[in-house]
Amino acid sequence: MTDIECKLLVIGAGPGGYVAAIRAGQLGLDTVIVEAKAHGGTCLTVGCIPSKALIHAADEFEKATHFANGSAIGIEVAKPRIDLKKTVDWKDGIVKRLTTGVGGLLKKNKVKAIEGWAAFVDGKTVRVKTKEGEQTIRAENVIIATGSESIELPFLPFGGDVISSTEALDLPAPPKNLAVVGAGYIGLELGIAFAKMGSKVTVVEALDRILPVWDEALTRPVAKKMKALGMEVLLGARAKGQSGKHLEVETAKGETKKIPVDKILVTVGRTPLTEGWGRENLVLDMDGRHIRIDDQCRTSMTGIYAIGDVTGEPMLAHRAMAQGEMVAEIIAGENRRWDKRAVPAICFTDPEVVAVGLSPDEAKQEGFDVVTQLFPFSANGRAMTMEAEDGFIRCVARKDNHVVLGVQAVGGGIAELSTAFGLAIEMGARLEDIAGTIHAHPTQGEAFQEAALRTLGHALHI
Repeated sequence: MTDIECKLLVIGAGPGGYVAAIRAGQLGLDTVIVEAKAHGGTCLTVGCIPSKALIHAADEFEKATHFANGSAIGIEVAKPRIDLKKTVDWKDGIVKRLTTGVGGLLKKNKVKAIEGWAAFVDGKTVRVKTKEGEQTIRAENVIIATGSESIELPFLPFGGDVISSTEALDLPAPPKNLAVVGAGYIGLELGIAFAKMGSKVTVVEALDRILPVWDEALTRPVAKKMKALGMEVLLGARAKGQSGKHLEVETAKGETKKIPVDKILVTVGRTPLTEGWGRENLVLDMDGRHIRIDDQCRTSMTGIYAIGDVTGEPMLAHRAMAQGEMVAEIIAGENRRWDKRAVPAICFTDPEVVAVGLSPDEAKQEGFDVVTQLFPFSANGRAMTMEAEDGFIRCVARKDNHVVLGVQAVGGGIAELSTAFGLAIEMGARLEDIAGTIHAHPTQGEAFQEAALRTLGHALHI
């Protein structure tokens, strides 16, 4: 096969990689992108997008079940059923549309896309194994965007009844008994979805609470919903292994408990994909398991950049996208540096949880004297009309000048307000700016204004 020379080579076509390649193409850079699987990476093909499709289907099924049992708003329907295979086909259709769309955008911006597995020979040379044979690419600049993969437990290796989130998204039917190992956002998003579809779900978490990276005030409404769905949560417990159709667990009291299972979903985190692409042929500084980068996503080797999950936390698609866009512009000669005040984090549980910027404790740890208050959705008219009164929006601001440092929220559909929260922080808004902005009535967004007003000491509707 003919060797290729280019200005920029992107390894990995996940959110960070494909955005970097598209932006580079827009800027007139001769760009090549290599991906071993489908355009869009984990997020688009087996992560963010398909999981949200499954969550939506589960939400709709729960609504129908709610109405079948009689509801206060007067809607009655026959007992519903779910054909999960049909749901999966619908989900796959969405994924195909989006992956095809990414491919079209790459082509439109004159990016050469190669399907295969890339491995470094040296800092400027990469060999790609394709279906047609091996191809050599020499590039002035390379972006490593290899992403991450699910962590596998040695005593619960993937295969058979033990599945990762990838396999969970393709199940032909809801398992009668599902054990979820790990109460982080991936485990709880999918665990709640399957509980809504009728599975008996047991969650096993080694720490003493669910969603341990979020503060307890935000996770309390989620725990309440899980209880209402009949989910069993074992905290301070450790999975020990599979025994036939049971998961053996050591409880917080040191006792052994056997949980009946049809499937065991292991969601104990993700690890950066730093092996298999020739890292041993490079001299890259590492930060633990991650590639170390500076504020321009440069690695320790000239001309080699790294973005996304392979560079560490937060492992979020939108962070990778922002990094990819920035690096493409840097390579094109623009003066860019990473100077983001907030990277929104969202947990698509029921209710949804959002955190943007600093929590009250984080702000205090950074030396800020803060004021903080929340406004509950139980006092928000729109939330009442949506049967979504559990939750709140909370503002965290500096006490001296009222500059907003963080916004956290939990509530039905609250993910859609994350953009407003992020914009406020990035623009350096003060509490007075939010309070003085007219928020349409009746909307959930009014709770943002009310939270700012209450933090200032003069809430109107509570």
